[in-house]
Amino acid sequence: MILSASRRTDVPAYYSDWFYNRIKEGFLYVRNPMNRHQISEIGLSPEVVDCIVFWTKNPAPMLSGLDRLRDYSYYFQFTLTGYGTDVEINVPSKKEVVIPAFRTLSERIGAEKVIWRYDPILFTDQYTPAYHVKAFTQIAGALRGYTRKCVISFVDKYTKNRKNMDALKVYDMEEIQLTVFAGQLCDIARQNGMEMASCAEQLDLASYGIRHSSCIDKKLVESIIGCQINAGKDKNQRAECGCAESIDIGVYDSCQHGCVYCYANHGLDVVTGNCRNHDPASPLLCGKIEEKDKITVRQMKSVKEGQLRLFDL
Repeated sequence: MILSASRRTDVPAYYSDWFYNRIKEGFLYVRNPMNRHQISEIGLSPEVVDCIVFWTKNPAPMLSGLDRLRDYSYYFQFTLTGYGTDVEINVPSKKEVVIPAFRTLSERIGAEKVIWRYDPILFTDQYTPAYHVKAFTQIAGALRGYTRKCVISFVDKYTKNRKNMDALKVYDMEEIQLTVFAGQLCDIARQNGMEMASCAEQLDLASYGIRHSSCIDKKLVESIIGCQINAGKDKNQRAECGCAESIDIGVYDSCQHGCVYCYANHGLDVVTGNCRNHDPASPLLCGKIEEKDKITVRQMKSVKEGQLRLFDL
């Protein structure tokens, strides 16, 4: 199986101790977000976990323990943007914390295993296309040699973030403007030795050499583990998403970054309440086992098929 850690929260930034404890214990519990009393027990044996995909804005708290993952294959989706604390409220200093952490992570595990995400891109009177081009240029230069790929996407409005988007006065741009803008970013990425791709975008940017990408990337997983995998499209994601199927171990309303564009949180007050119920020693990320809970052991298995052939690379 492929383990996603996680679309729902930033495990490396806030829950790395919990994750390492679960690796040591060999299992964890995940509540069904649609039915809170349904809990799945997920085994974490290296024999069944083919690859772990981490999602983060700040892996610094996790770096000292990476040796504990020596028996696992993994890579990072690393979001690093030019927004200030008005948009990414609790993300630490990009210059002093985040970029150094990106470089250290890349040096430890390899540039091909750290995917830079400059997303989601939103436009306001402050965060204009010109602002993004300048910020992207600076970050790309700082990450030159530390990643081989950059992924972009444009912000989507959901029920959970619409109020915040309206407060920021986020505006839309015409499709032709977006494609030209994306082309500018692509040129900058290439100048810094990076391939550019898009994430879950309906917009066709192929004319600028920007292909549709996947966060849970089947080909990347196969390249990392040196083996073909039998993994179909994740049916739980939107139609534009090309991700392979995975098991997500996160919890909604538990990420403390407070990003105003986030679709996974109802607000920092709800997050604060959940964080009070976090125990690094618990099989659950947040909360405790309740009387009505039903725990089901999911029969996890490897999705490996066979060794990659030369023409599969």
